[in-house]
Amino acid sequence: MADEIVIDKQVFHERLNNFVTKWKADKRSGDAIFNGASSLASCVGKASDGGVHFKSAAFQLWLLGYEFPATLFVLTPDLLQIVTTKKKASYLAPLKGGKVPVEILVRGKDAEENKKQFQSCLDTIKKAGKKVAVMKKDVSAGPFAEEWKAAFHGADVKEEDQVDLASILSNAALSVKDEKELRLIRDASRASSALMANYFVETMSEILDSEEKITHRDLSEKVSAKIDDTKFFQKEKMSKNFDAMQLDWCLQPIVQSGGKYDLKFTTEPDDSNLHAGVIISALGLRYQTYGCMVGRTYMVGPNKSQEANYKLLLSIHDVVLKSIKDGVVAKDVYNKAINLLKSKKPDLEKNFVMKNVGYGIGVENRDPTLLLSAKNQRVLKDGMTLVIQTGFSDLKNPNPQDKKSGTYSLLLIDTVRVTPTDTAVFTKDTPSDLDSVSFFFNDEEEPETKPKAKRERPGAVAQTNITKTRTRHERPTNQDAEKEAQRRLHQKELHQKKQSEGLETYGTGAKSLNGTEEKKFKRFESYKRDNQLPSSVANLEIVVDKKLQTVILPIMGRPVPFHINTIKNASHTPESDFTSLRINFLSPGQGVGRKDDQPFEDPNAHFIRSLTFRSHDVDRIDRITKDITDLKKDVVRREQEKKQLEDVVEQDKLLPIKNRKPFMLDMIFMRPAMDGKRIPGQVEIHQNGLRYVHGSGGFKIDILFGNIKHLFFQPSQHELIVIIHVHLKNPIMIGKKKAKDVQFVREATEMQFDETGNRKRRHKFGDEEEFEQEQEERRRRAQLDKEFKNFAEKIADAARNENVSVDIPYRELGFNGVPSRSSVLVQPTTDCLVQLTEPPFTCLTLAEIEIVHLERVQFGLRNFDMVVVFKDYNRPPVHINTIPVESLDPVKDWLDSVDIPFSEGPLNLNWATIMKTVTSDPHQFFVDGGWSFLSTESDDEDGDEEEEESAFEVSESELAISDESSGESDFDEAASDDMSDEGSEVSDDEEGEDWDELEKKAARKDREGGLDDEDDRGKKRKR
Repeated sequence: MADEIVIDKQVFHERLNNFVTKWKADKRSGDAIFNGASSLASCVGKASDGGVHFKSAAFQLWLLGYEFPATLFVLTPDLLQIVTTKKKASYLAPLKGGKVPVEILVRGKDAEENKKQFQSCLDTIKKAGKKVAVMKKDVSAGPFAEEWKAAFHGADVKEEDQVDLASILSNAALSVKDEKELRLIRDASRASSALMANYFVETMSEILDSEEKITHRDLSEKVSAKIDDTKFFQKEKMSKNFDAMQLDWCLQPIVQSGGKYDLKFTTEPDDSNLHAGVIISALGLRYQTYGCMVGRTYMVGPNKSQEANYKLLLSIHDVVLKSIKDGVVAKDVYNKAINLLKSKKPDLEKNFVMKNVGYGIGVENRDPTLLLSAKNQRVLKDGMTLVIQTGFSDLKNPNPQDKKSGTYSLLLIDTVRVTPTDTAVFTKDTPSDLDSVSFFFNDEEEPETKPKAKRERPGAVAQTNITKTRTRHERPTNQDAEKEAQRRLHQKELHQKKQSEGLETYGTGAKSLNGTEEKKFKRFESYKRDNQLPSSVANLEIVVDKKLQTVILPIMGRPVPFHINTIKNASHTPESDFTSLRINFLSPGQGVGRKDDQPFEDPNAHFIRSLTFRSHDVDRIDRITKDITDLKKDVVRREQEKKQLEDVVEQDKLLPIKNRKPFMLDMIFMRPAMDGKRIPGQVEIHQNGLRYVHGSGGFKIDILFGNIKHLFFQPSQHELIVIIHVHLKNPIMIGKKKAKDVQFVREATEMQFDETGNRKRRHKFGDEEEFEQEQEERRRRAQLDKEFKNFAEKIADAARNENVSVDIPYRELGFNGVPSRSSVLVQPTTDCLVQLTEPPFTCLTLAEIEIVHLERVQFGLRNFDMVVVFKDYNRPPVHINTIPVESLDPVKDWLDSVDIPFSEGPLNLNWATIMKTVTSDPHQFFVDGGWSFLSTESDDEDGDEEEEESAFEVSESELAISDESSGESDFDEAASDDMSDEGSEVSDDEEGEDWDELEKKAARKDREGGLDDEDDRGKKRKR
C-alpha cells in the first residue's frame, strides 16, 4: 500500500455517522432495513481480483476510499472495532475520535495475541445484542479470513441469529449515492461514452472500410490500450478536476460479430476476425473506484427484418428508462418491458433472454440485491445508479449473405441515475438510434435505393466514414502539417512549464548542486610512531610498504614516508650505465582531471612537484617503479569499488511462506548469471519478496518487494527468450558484482542450436512437417508467455502493498538504437523506456526525465542520437545513439504523448560542460533561459543565442583531445576550461555564418566606412 495514502477523515465520519443514524432510526421505527441486527461483522481477506469488488470490500471503499485486505470491521451503533496489520493501522490512526468511537487492534506475529483480538470482537458482538449481520455468501479468502471464520463459528452464534449483511450494506450505504459519488459515476460514464462513440466506432468503421483483417481480441486490446491516452479524455467534456490517470476498467472492451454472441459476457473476445454484419460492443470504465457500463449494436447493411427488430429493442429499452423513477418497485420495471414485448412481437419472447433488465452499479460491478427482475420487491430511490441492459439473442436472419450472418443478436446497455421525475441517462452521448448505428457500403454496382442516413449529433459517426472508400485520397493533405503544428504548440507549453518550474525550484540564492562545497582536504597518516617503520629503512633505500600503502624515500639522510595517495605516478628512464627514477606528486594547478578535482589545505603553500633518484642498479629501480605503479593501481581500484558499493544497501531478511508451498516458476535462468556452470533454478514468491534458488541449491538470491521499483514482463514474440525483469530501487550484490536489474528468463524455443553443432535439435522434422512444426512452436510460445505473465501478475499481487504493478513494453512503439555497445530495440512502457533483451539493460523512468535532446538531426544524415537529461542534474545524461532517421517522427510523437519536452539540433553537444554549468549555478542557468538554448527553431536571428549555444558544441575529436590533454596538463584546470570555451566560441562563430553572409556584411561595411571587401573579410576572420 503506497505511503501517500491519506484517508478523508471528514468523509469517513460523515458517512459512518449517517449509516449509524439510519441504524438507530431503523430500530426505533421497526423498519426492515437492518432486520433487527445489533452488530455487523465485515471481513476482507485477499485483495479484490481484477477490480471486481464484493460487498465487504465495497463497504471499505465507501467509508475509506481504499480497500484494506486482511482487515475486519466489527460495528455497533456505539463502536467501530478494526482489526488489521501494523502498516494499515498507521493509515487508520487519524480516524480516531468522532461520534462513533474507532478502536484499532493491531495484529502481529503472536498467534495467541491475535486470538485475543478476535475474542474481543466477539465479546463486542455479544454485548451489543442477539442478532449479528454477516455475509451469508462469504467469498472472502486468505489466511486472515479463514482465521476469523473459524473464530466466529467457534463462538456458537445460532443460524437464526445471523442476518444477511449484503442487503443491509446495499440499502443503508452503497445503493443510494451522494453528490460526490454521482459526479464520479457521471465522469466514468462520459469517458466510456467518448471511448465508444469517438474511438471504437471510428476505428471499427476504418477497419471495415479498408477491408482490413483484425480479430475480435486484437480490436478489443486496441480499444483497451486507449485508456492510457490521457489527451484523448482531456478533450472530452469532463468535470473540472478530472484526472484521466484515475481511470480503470470495470468491464474490459468486448467485441462480438459473425454469429458468435454472448450477451452475458462470460467469454473473452476470441481470435475470429471482425465480420461485417451485426457487431456488438460493450465496455465500462471505473473512475476512482466507481464504475459504469455502455453497450451498443452496430449493423453494416441491415435488412428490413433486422431494422424492425432493432426498433423493437429500442422501444423496450425506452420503456425501461422511462419506468425508472423514485418509488417504483424493481419488478414493475421488468414486467413493463415484458408486457410491451408480448403485445408487439410475442414470438420474440423466447429470444429475450434477459432474466433482468438491469442492476445496481457503483463501487461494485453488479449489486445482486438491486436486480430489475420479475420477483425483486426492492423499491428504487432517488440517487441510485443502475445499468440498464436489454437484448435479443439467436435471432434468425431471413436473407443471410453467408453462414456467419445466419443468426445474430442485439444489445443495448446504458448507465442511469434514478430521479424523482425523468431518468438521467449518463451514457446518452453514445447514440443508439437506428440511423446512428447503421452503416452502408455505397458500391457503384448497387442502385441507391436507400436514402443516406443523416447523423450530425456530437459523438455520432457519420455514415460517410464507411462509404467513401474511393475518395479517401481526396482528404486534405495538410494533416501532417496540422499534426506537427499541434505537437509544436504542445511542446512550447511543456518547455514554458519546465522553465517556470526551474525558476520556482531554484530561486534566488539557490546553492550549487555539484557538491564542491562538501569536498574537503584529505589527510593521510602512514605511521604514528618511528618504530612502525620497516627495518629496511636503516639502509636509506627506497622502500615500498604495500601493507600500509606508503613509499619511503631517503631525503637528506632521513627516511621520509609518502602515502600512495599523495603520489601521482612514477617512471624510470634508463641512461648509459645508470637509470633515473622520477616520482611525481599531486599538487595544486597540476590538472588532476575533472573527475577527481582534489582540494588542498593551503593551495598557496610550497609543494614538491617531483623527486628524482639516480642508481646504477637498473633492475631494482625497475622493480620499485613497478611496485609503486601496482600499489597505485590497487588503491585506485579499491576506491572505485568502494565508491561503486556506496549505494548498495543491506536488505531486510526475506520472510518465507510457511503455511503453504510458495508460488514457483521452475527451469529459470537468472541474469546477471551466477558464477559457475549454467544451471537453471527456480523463482519463489514469499511473504515480502522473491527468492531465486540456483539449480545446485546452495546459492540463493533474495529480492524484497520494498526494493522493487519496476516490474516488467516481455513476451517471447519476436524474441528467443521470455523475460520477467525486476528493476531495483537500490542495487544488490550478486556474487562479487552489484546489480540494479535482475532478470528471470527461459528460452522460448527448443529449436535453437549453434552452428558448431554443440546443441542439436530435440525434434527432427521433415520438409512435409514444417507447417506442424511452426504451429507447435506458436502454441508453445503462447503457453510460455501465459505462464510467465500469470507469474508476473502474482508477483505484483503479492507486492501490492509496495505499489508494484506489471509493465509490458509496447513493441509497436519501439525503435532501434545503441544505448551501450550494440544496436538493440528500445521500447517504451507505461512508466519507462527500456531495453531488456541484451545486457547491459536499459531502464529509464519517465517521471525522472527532465528533457530529451535529439542530436545530429539534419538533412542527409541517416541516423540521429537521443540524449536523456534527468531531473537529478548530478546524474549523467544517458545517450541512445544511431537511431534510424525513419524513427524520428515516431519518437517525437511518443515523447509528446508522455508530456516530455524535447528539442533537436544538428550537432553533438558537450554534455559534461553543459551539466557542469547547470549544477554550478542552477538559478542563473534558468534566469538565462534554461533549456531554451537547445532549441534551433527560434524565430529571431539574433547572433547572441547562436554564440551561447555554440559554447557547448564540440566535435568528438576535440573532446578526445581535450580529455587527453587534461590529465597531463601542468596548467590550472579552470584556466584551461576558459581557454577551451573561448576557442569553441571562435570556431563556432566561423561555422555559424556561411561565405555569402560574410560577403553581404563586408559590402555593407564597405559602403559605410569606405573599406574594401578584402580588408573587411580579413578583419572578420581575425575577429
